Amino acid sequence: MPSVLVVQHEDECPPVLLGRWLTEAGCTLEVRRPYAGDALPDPTSYDGVLVLGGPQQAEDDTVPWFAPLKEQLRTAHAAGVPTLGVCLGHQLLASALGGRVERNPRGQQLGLLDVGWTAQAATDELLGPLATPRRGVHWNDDVVTVLPAGATVLARTPAGEPQVVRFGPRAWGLQLHPEVDAATLRPWAADDREAHVLRGIDQDVLLGSIDDAAAELTEAWRPLAGSFARVVASTGGGR
Repeated sequence: MPSVLVVQHEDECPPVLLGRWLTEAGCTLEVRRPYAGDALPDPTSYDGVLVLGGPQQAEDDTVPWFAPLKEQLRTAHAAGVPTLGVCLGHQLLASALGGRVERNPRGQQLGLLDVGWTAQAATDELLGPLATPRRGVHWNDDVVTVLPAGATVLARTPAGEPQVVRFGPRAWGLQLHPEVDAATLRPWAADDREAHVLRGIDQDVLLGSIDDAAAELTEAWRPLAGSFARVVASTGGGR
């Protein structure tokens, strides 16, 4: 069974649905939590790497595990280990490979947004099978503002920000959250409650819309796990 290293940045940001779907697709997951003291192993000893989201800022050098993680992401990229970054994971990949991540001047991306696939997405090894109309959950303050050399935008948000990026032949980042459900988002909403009140955002309506779309989101993003499992299996073969 292909092995996937999962890097988790906070208790409230687990792999949830994506973790379950990858397991169902035949992958063995090893979750490391560096914030809790877990060491980050050599990524080349795994068949794939999944880096999850979190509340931190990707350029924050005071987060003790970010520098070694970025170095390991560069190692995985150079070795061709299939790597998938989700939200913060996507931003860390961009930063590690020479891009830039900043606060989105348009404000927080929030809730269900259409995925704006580019023409390049149709032939992508990982995302090509998904490059049809679908929505994804967004919950982020930061965005990638400068792409690393060689990166290809596979989707943009309705406002034009990079939404899905291929960073190399075997490295991808998603600004959206395919792994979450409404229950996962409730602690995030609690953390943002004051800011949302000031902006006039009704969190009950927001979370309700995501809960109502659960079947739609499962149909839209379960195939990502199957696609990543196929890439991991074809590349690693039991590394």
